[in-house]
Amino acid sequence: MCLGIPGRVIELEAGGEVLFGKVDFAGVVRRVCLAHVDDVSVGQYVLVHVGFALTRIDEAEAQRVFELLRNGDERSDLETGEA
Repeated sequence: MCLGIPGRVIELEAGGEVLFGKVDFAGVVRRVCLAHVDDVSVGQYVLVHVGFALTRIDEAEAQRVFELLRNGDERSDLETGEA
């Protein structure tokens, strides 16, 4: 199983054989391979795993994933009894 993290494309790198871009993950910007996502553009959200964008997702779906990740962190404290 893999975990994809949503991020917003903020820049496309032109000129290379393989499409790369900068993706913003809630304030952390990383260079990501965008070659496997058709017709991606600045402002769109992508789901990224180990530096590769796997698919485009809409902003609402990205926000749902962010919320699940935030809530998952809180739930792990409850399950282990840590506070």
